[in-house]
Amino acid sequence: MFYTFIRAFVRGLLWLINGNAHYDNKKVLPEGAYILVGPHRTWFDPIYYALAGSPKKFSFMAKEELFKNPIIRFILVHANAFPVNRTHPGPSAIKTPVKILKKGDLSLIMFPSGTRHSAELKGGALVIARMSGVPLVPTVYQGPLTFKQLFTRKRITVRFGDPIYIDRKQKMDKDGMAAIDNEMEAAFKQLDIEIDPDFKYVPTPKK
Repeated sequence: MFYTFIRAFVRGLLWLINGNAHYDNKKVLPEGAYILVGPHRTWFDPIYYALAGSPKKFSFMAKEELFKNPIIRFILVHANAFPVNRTHPGPSAIKTPVKILKKGDLSLIMFPSGTRHSAELKGGALVIARMSGVPLVPTVYQGPLTFKQLFTRKRITVRFGDPIYIDRKQKMDKDGMAAIDNEMEAAFKQLDIEIDPDFKYVPTPKK
């Protein structure tokens, strides 16, 4: 109930601020649970991912420091977030999302690169997809990169790619993970080209 309310509230707020969001190729989204994966380009792209994938509800990882504040913890928990120690992720960083996905009620939003300032893909999403038996859905965001830029009403596009299914017998060794990483990276590039052939991501400076 809280998730539905907060999603509607955020959707309305972003419509007032920007009002120019477009969600492309939703027809490829699986009916069951899946993992949305994409390059992390701005702090609010997971919000647009969740709105784009509606009516599906999503869970997502959040750094454990955020859960120390009781108000933020309440919001995060009721928005289906779970804490992860990004410096030293334990077994729960894999087990918790696998358990959530196997239930089938929620899908998951993940950024394989981990941060907005890294292009290096990591293997967590691949392992979770394999263990839970759900596909990865490549997704990209193009649009404003800062909250201030949202007010320019510049077009925002979230585009979904064809699901990537990982066989449970797939070896998660170096070569096996590299092959899937390459497939994801190629999908991200293709989606960016489909939105805008001249697109080039320029990250905002660290603060």
